[in-house]
Amino acid sequence: MKAVFSNQITSIDELESLRSEIGYPGTLASNKVIHALDSNSVEFINKSSFIVLATSNHEGLCDASPRGDAPGFVHVVDEKHLFIPERPGNKRMDSIQNILQNPHIGIIFMIPGMEETFRINGKACVTRDPALLSETAVKGKLPIMGIGIEIEECYMHCAKAFKRSGLWTPDSWLSKSELPSASKIIAAHVRGKMEVTEEQVKDSLEETYTKRLY
Repeated sequence: MKAVFSNQITSIDELESLRSEIGYPGTLASNKVIHALDSNSVEFINKSSFIVLATSNHEGLCDASPRGDAPGFVHVVDEKHLFIPERPGNKRMDSIQNILQNPHIGIIFMIPGMEETFRINGKACVTRDPALLSETAVKGKLPIMGIGIEIEECYMHCAKAFKRSGLWTPDSWLSKSELPSASKIIAAHVRGKMEVTEEQVKDSLEETYTKRLY
């Protein structure tokens, strides 16, 4: 990595030398990992309407993809397996292509208003299993494919990040007038590659949100 960052930590030994400042995991943190879903885990997943899916390709280039739908959209197959339906998106298929090269995945499950999250790590595949596609249809529309997950470990994650960020605290939110403009950002990023105005991007996004969610 470029020398713009000084005092880099480059080895596990260097990292471990900071233990006197960082400390060690507590008893709860050291023992909270399980390797299959229990009834509490299933309840959390069934109430979760938003996840972040982390994947990487064969070169280790990473991607984090948001996925959201009605609570319980991630289908629990059994205590070791999940199915995530692939809803219409930007058609880049970054996560899908990564999984075909490297099956290792990480998922963070979120429930709006709850600051603790639930994490799963495991291996993934891309599947067109007819039964699972039918099980996760919405408004009569079947997903074209989905992601099958084999669970290797799962655990609760504490609320510190959400408390620091105030993510679920409306009083900490920016007003709508202060929010960045997605259409402005996209228009700026594609400038020089295609001719499109901010207003055209805004109209395109609105059409996608109102007509192509499923």
